[in-house]
Amino acid sequence: MQEISVKDLKESPVKMIADDWALLTAGVPGDFNTMTVSWGGVGELWGRDVVFVFVRPQRYTREFMEKYDRFTLSFFGGAYKAELGLCGKKSGRDTDKCAETGLAPEPLDGAVGFAQANVTIVCKKAAYWDLAPDGFLDPDIAKWYTGDYHRMYVGVIEHVYANDAG
Repeated sequence: MQEISVKDLKESPVKMIADDWALLTAGVPGDFNTMTVSWGGVGELWGRDVVFVFVRPQRYTREFMEKYDRFTLSFFGGAYKAELGLCGKKSGRDTDKCAETGLAPEPLDGAVGFAQANVTIVCKKAAYWDLAPDGFLDPDIAKWYTGDYHRMYVGVIEHVYANDAG
């Protein structure tokens, strides 16, 4: 993989997150958890390139998001959908997701990515906000919630790595 600018991604970040999905991984080699995400974004905020991701309070990955300063988003270009499905359905509390999926974790700049990923974005946490229904202006948003609300994390993009497919 080679380092590129986030502005040089070949695919739309919206497609990459919403259609192809990604793995959000927080922690360090030897102490990390990963989960599938299909919500989030890439953009500019506070004069920096950033990502924003959403994690519900009961997700095991949330503990790692709170404990560590860095996280990654790993994209697979639509491949590994079954593996990402497992990572979204099973908890790392009870399952060794890497052993079950064959995904190979690799250290990246003090964080963890995956060898099979086409693109990996390494981020440093900058801020978070807890979503709450009093902030929902569109009433359709409520259908996504049953009483637990996501925490939105904003991460400053430190590095973007891509292989030829990224």
